[in-house]
Amino acid sequence: MMIAIVVIALFAGLFAALYNRLIRSRNRVETAWSDIDVQLQRRHDLIPRLVKAVDQYAKYERATLEAVSELRTEAMRIADVDARGEAEEKLGAEVGRLIALAESYPDLKANENFLKLQGELVETENYLQFARRYYNGSVRDYNTMTATVPSNVVASLFGFSERPFFQKSSDDAAAVPLVDLGSVE
Repeated sequence: MMIAIVVIALFAGLFAALYNRLIRSRNRVETAWSDIDVQLQRRHDLIPRLVKAVDQYAKYERATLEAVSELRTEAMRIADVDARGEAEEKLGAEVGRLIALAESYPDLKANENFLKLQGELVETENYLQFARRYYNGSVRDYNTMTATVPSNVVASLFGFSERPFFQKSSDDAAAVPLVDLGSVE
């Protein structure tokens, strides 16, 4: 009788430990997503200012400006992680084109406001890249727990399910292209 009680206590302890590990892992994933969301919001807040700065100098680039604005609006509406990743990748490419316009407009590439916005955007993209890596690492660990024995038993009993990665096609796609703006004299 005593052995049965000890065995049941051990299983209950293991069960509780696995459950608590799953909760901690899920919370880490949610916190990591929040970090990504903050950086995406920061990027979305910078884009209208960047569009406005470019618009003052590049009146003939209306299609690029409109594409950036439309992609920003679309990306802000998407909740699904996979779809959001794709939309953000497209937005990043268009923002890169927008920044590259500075090469065609010497007054723009010398504009202090534009330079400041470009610097803030590059900084945001770097933070976003770090947040994405942390999130994907957290998701990898969480998904491993939900799929491996014995934690998968606890996961299935309490509805823990796999989470999607927030992927870019490569780290290069995540980075805003740096444009040589020369020296401002």
